[in-house]
Amino acid sequence: MSHPDDLLVAVAAMVEADRDSQMSLTVVVPGAVITGRLAPEALWRERVAEVLRDSARLTHFAVPFTEAGGGGDPARPTHLHFHVARILQGSYGIPDTGGMYRVDLAEVSAWTVGDIRYADQST
Repeated sequence: MSHPDDLLVAVAAMVEADRDSQMSLTVVVPGAVITGRLAPEALWRERVAEVLRDSARLTHFAVPFTEAGGGGDPARPTHLHFHVARILQGSYGIPDTGGMYRVDLAEVSAWTVGDIRYADQST
């Protein structure tokens, strides 16, 4: 998409305004389907910085995530910030525990409310 879906932008703006958001979403972007829970950018940055600081080899990479971020209009966000999200690959979600993904709203070609979970159907 060269122009983000206005409805999806409105959903993202509502998430930005609600630090305790529990909004789940599944999006299709080039090369991936991502499913999980959205977070406001500030909270997402905090969590990524925390994970990086906990790593002896990656701690210095936390700096860009702790600096004043975004700078954009929170009423018109440009990205979705997924927390506890998975990239869907066949019948698996990668990673199993969920990851942190930043998705450009302009790259989303399709989306649906809710996340996709696979049930173990083996007998």
